[in-house]
Amino acid sequence: MSAQFGRCNFDGKPVNIHELDRVRAVLAPYGPDAEGVFHKDNVGIIYRAFHTTKESRLEVQPHVAPSGAVVTWDGRLDNREEILGQLRGGLSASSTDLSIVAAAYDRWRVDAFSKLIGDWAVSIWDASDHSLILAKDFVGTRHLYYSMDRHEVTWSTVLDPLVLFPGKTFALCEEYVAGWFSFFPAAHLTPYVGIHSVPPSSVVLLRSGKHTISKYWDFDPSKRIRYNADGEYEEHFRVTFAKAVKRRLRSDSPVLAELSGGMDSTSIVCVADAVIGEGFAETPRLDTVSYYSDSEPNWNERPYFTKVEERRGRTGCHINVSSQEPFNLRPAGERFAATPSSGGSRRSESRKQFIDSMTSHGNRVVLSGVGGDEITGGVPTPIPELQDLLARARLRTLAHQLRIWALNKRRPWFHLLCDAAGSFFPPTAVDGPKHRPPATWLNHNFAQQHHAALQGYTHKLKLFGPLPSFQDNLGTLDALRRQLACSALPSEPPYDKRYPYLDRDLLEFVYAIPRQQLVRPGHRRSLMRRALAEIVPDEILNRKRKAYVVRSPIAALLSDKDCLAEVTHQMLSSSLRIVDEKQFLEALQMACHGHEVPMVPLMRTLGIEVWLRQLVPFGILAGVHESDQSSQVSCAGAISAETTMYRGRR
Repeated sequence: MSAQFGRCNFDGKPVNIHELDRVRAVLAPYGPDAEGVFHKDNVGIIYRAFHTTKESRLEVQPHVAPSGAVVTWDGRLDNREEILGQLRGGLSASSTDLSIVAAAYDRWRVDAFSKLIGDWAVSIWDASDHSLILAKDFVGTRHLYYSMDRHEVTWSTVLDPLVLFPGKTFALCEEYVAGWFSFFPAAHLTPYVGIHSVPPSSVVLLRSGKHTISKYWDFDPSKRIRYNADGEYEEHFRVTFAKAVKRRLRSDSPVLAELSGGMDSTSIVCVADAVIGEGFAETPRLDTVSYYSDSEPNWNERPYFTKVEERRGRTGCHINVSSQEPFNLRPAGERFAATPSSGGSRRSESRKQFIDSMTSHGNRVVLSGVGGDEITGGVPTPIPELQDLLARARLRTLAHQLRIWALNKRRPWFHLLCDAAGSFFPPTAVDGPKHRPPATWLNHNFAQQHHAALQGYTHKLKLFGPLPSFQDNLGTLDALRRQLACSALPSEPPYDKRYPYLDRDLLEFVYAIPRQQLVRPGHRRSLMRRALAEIVPDEILNRKRKAYVVRSPIAALLSDKDCLAEVTHQMLSSSLRIVDEKQFLEALQMACHGHEVPMVPLMRTLGIEVWLRQLVPFGILAGVHESDQSSQVSCAGAISAETTMYRGRR
């Protein structure tokens, strides 16, 4: 995952090279392999390379195409052969991804982006019409931010220089903060008003006085895949999933896979082993890293990931997190944290072990199972299937499926029907899981103004048009996009995180098949289990799914009351009219005494407060007064604490 930064003056004023020099130190940790600079008249670009493929080591960036366009590329192009076949001439199988993308832009201009499959972010300065083009892949695996005024635009894959170097203060984006209290904020937002994130599957076109955003690609709701037998669906899934994994094994160094012992990560590892064993992968080796905790009685992962290790004949890195602090409020130095997720908390022992393992094995790529549960039917609900039948007025089939699912769920069929029908109404009109009241300690006006973000941007389904299950799939994908947009960019050490379940071809297949293939009564992940029966160990395929709450977050609150008292004294989030301090302290007391409170919003409120206090010394927040600064404490945050609170077995 390489880094880039650029500045363009649309009024023709030359870019000061010394201003670019200030950015170098910020970008260097994310791209330690090489540096490239383009500086000509009113445009200046810095590129820092992080190589993960043999082709990337041949790239020279920023790249000046034959047309004169200056292309800066951060990514991995998965359908190289397909694009090469369409371009022809001047390129070969050994050409770099960068040269292929530059040639594609010269041929098709912005229409090229819909053809590019992979994880990527690209910036293109086109001197022919004095325009800057910024674009990202369809799911948004890469970061790309920009800010602009009347005559100047600045862009970067790292948010820090856009915040630290303009020499001005920024208003806090309240909608972004509201998104943190629920699920995640919209993917185009940043914490700072005036700084934007390029949306997934979109192209941003910037000219003097002009700023347009357009979507270059989306899923086709009319696409249908129908076979006569289950076996044909299973074979299609196996081939497509194997291709998704193979694409992410493209690396000239050993790849590291997260192995939890659940279905998501285990399926990736087992399929990757098969791909490597058949000689189809570029990586020389697949390593694994697994976490376990003996202090949590419901989180005993070792029997499952060791079963996978026995099958593959290799033991991975095992990290015991029993004694780790999941929620750390203690000082962590003066490192700037541009977002809540990039907080500078003290490096935990588990993090140190992870870094040591990566360094000793030479890993530069990490495979993640994020998205597997959502994409393959990990939640055994009949609602999307029933909604499809309801929308298409297939009443006889609807009645039959209601009876079957009612027996399986041990719920009256009428309740299932009401749940299915309820999603066609606005969330506020239905008392259900999609309508969650905001945390009681949020400022009333703040909660009213940002209701959509606090609800996770839920929308009612449309009765006519695309199938409700397709609409639901896009809503789920949007939530995953928001999650990726908020992920911290790794720098110590840097590594490229890849997501096989978020492969475009795999998602197109899953969205085009009947819902009944994914989930059946009593059989969650039905298609995945059937397709991988000979590849994944039975112990994992037949593992029951459990959702449970671990005790560590509450224990952490009780373990350091002094620091907790500092953090909650004269809260900045209260002075900014985001949180009602009195009500929040009451909720905190209830949690510490064992009463039930919404723990994710509570932990995220603490994380937001700690992050805001970290920003105060840098003087970048508008509306923070001297009285607020006097109460600032050197505490570093644990916004990621909620990741250890709720763990569902997958």
